[in-house]
Amino acid sequence: MTYSTEQRNILLSFLKSNPDTQFSVKQIESALSHNSISRSAVYRNLAELENLGNIRRCTKQGSRETFYQYYDPENCKNHIHLSCTQCGKMFHLETKAAESLVSDIEKSEGFEISKSETTLFGICKDCSFSIHHN
Repeated sequence: MTYSTEQRNILLSFLKSNPDTQFSVKQIESALSHNSISRSAVYRNLAELENLGNIRRCTKQGSRETFYQYYDPENCKNHIHLSCTQCGKMFHLETKAAESLVSDIEKSEGFEISKSETTLFGICKDCSFSIHHN
């Protein structure tokens, strides 16, 4: 195993253990600081993992900063994703709700949705509760 592959595996393992969270490079670098992975190694390995389809790059509303999140192609390919604009967590839309939404749009608009490429943005129930009860 080469050092680069070892770093990539450490990075992938970290992202995989936090599948609902989007991380900036600074956050990743900080979380992995005990592994002595440089910022350039983080960038290089993020690019490689993105090319391999193991992570997704995204931005948050109102931010120019790039965030990265673990992506499981087998588990995610048939799911519409929900992304919270407050906390950054990403969830799979429940299958029955997704099928109903896709079916309704196909019937009314004649538009076929690619579920694995679709993300709906809003505020999750935890953040919504927090906003309304503070």
